[in-house]
Order: sequence, then structure tokens, then C-alpha cells
Amino acid sequence: MQEYEKRFLGSEVEAERAEDCFYHIIPVPYEASVSYGGGTADGPDAILEASEQLELFNGHSCPGEKGIFTHFPVDCKHEAEKVMENIYKATKRVLALDKFPVLLGGEHSITYGSLKALKEKYGIFGVVQFDAHADLRNEYSGTKWSHASVMRRAVDDLGLPLIQLGNRAYCLEEYEARKKHHVTSWDAEYLCQNPIPENLIPENFPDKIFITFDVDGLDPSIIPDTGTPVAGGLGWYQALNLAKKAVEHRKLIGFDVVELAPRKDCIVSDFAAAQLTYALMDLV
Repeated sequence: MQEYEKRFLGSEVEAERAEDCFYHIIPVPYEASVSYGGGTADGPDAILEASEQLELFNGHSCPGEKGIFTHFPVDCKHEAEKVMENIYKATKRVLALDKFPVLLGGEHSITYGSLKALKEKYGIFGVVQFDAHADLRNEYSGTKWSHASVMRRAVDDLGLPLIQLGNRAYCLEEYEARKKHHVTSWDAEYLCQNPIPENLIPENFPDKIFITFDVDGLDPSIIPDTGTPVAGGLGWYQALNLAKKAVEHRKLIGFDVVELAPRKDCIVSDFAAAQLTYALMDLV
């Protein structure tokens, strides 16, 4: 298996065989249903390039010492259904090696392909979503594969339990979908004004979880370069502490970082997204 020339943390972690690396980075430069700002197709490469500036030691440990293998980007030059199938197959190849998948988007719709592969391997698991938006519309702009519908696909089509953290923009349809599918939701308005709830994760939530992290879940002051920024988001350490709480006594089986829309004249968001990716690796 050949590795992509742009390697996550390639400046600190030596290239190794895929079989010898625990973390497997899957870049997914997909952008088809953008509803405001564009540029998410450039997100994966921007994160990989920014990761060259990270330190191996993150202040707590050195996750990269477990080995990081970066795959060639998923082929996204097709209709949505074909792209989802390509993402599914790429994730399935990683899972066949019993390794840990880390997907870099691209728009948020990419999450469906990885969830499908993970469900095939693990059965029912829980999804923890960091996001400014609920993404629970059945379809948006005429397609059910919209970035605004990805969590609806997770709960409706795949039957996966969902917890939402940091939402602050959603429509009535999504509000009703939360109730119908018994979605646990801790909106930004509550989280930003109160301590982390002790019952953040319900007792009956699955032991295995997947984190999907839309960078617009963070406040735009931290990552401004995203397609649909919304004021009033989570702080940096607040979000990381929420993620730590979410995986407490549970097993993290994969995660993605999506919706970075990099600008050539600003590297702040790129580096923050790379730093976020490495911080989430530390939770495994």
C-alpha cells in the first residue's frame, strides 16, 4: 500500500508500512453541496500541510509514536452516491487491517461513508457530533446527500444513536427530528454558560463511539475559515474537555474533522484544524 506524498505529521513521524501504523489518515476532498462559503475540497491538503508544524509531544503524550499512515485522497470526482461508496471502501480497507480511521474533509456529508463501514464491522455504535448545525434535514437543495442532511442519514438510514454538542443553528424540521430519533442535544447556548454536564452521555449510550467534528462547532474566533460560521460557538479547551468526557469509559473507534475551507492568505484555521486532529488522536 503506497502512502500519499503529503503525510500527516510527516516532519515528526517516520514513514512506515501501513500494517505497522495505528492511525490511518483518509483525506476526502469532497465539495458538492456547499450552501454558503466554498473551499472545503482544499481542506484535507491544508490540514496535512499544517500538520508539518505540529510537535510530536502534545503536552500530554506522543500519539504519533503509534504510527501514522496517510492514504491517497479518496476519488471524489463522481456523483454523491459513488463518492459515498468510495469513502466506505477506503474506510473498510483500514478496518480490515484492524487500524484506526481518521477522515479529513471535505464537506460534512463525507461522514456517511465511514459510518456505513464502521457499522458493518462493529454493529450499533454511538455518534458524537460537534457542530454549529444539527444537519438533520431529510434533504437540502434537492439532495439527501447534502452536508445539511448527514446526521439524518446517520439516525434515519443507519439507525445510529446520536449526541449533538454545540449546535446553535437549526430549523423546525431538525428540531422535530431530534425528538423523533431521541437525539441527545446539548446546544452551545447551554454549554457556553454552564459546566460540562455530568450526564453529558446517557447511561444507555453505546460503549463504542465515533466523533464527527465539524470545525464550525468551534467559535469563529478560533477557526474562521469554514463554509458556514456561526457566532457563539465552543471554546478550544471547552470542546476538547467535552470530547474527553464523551469518551470516558468508552472506546473511540474513529473520528473525522470536516468543513475547513482554507484561505491562501491565512494559516490560522489550517493549523488549528491540524492541531484539533492530533488532539483527538490523543483520546484513543
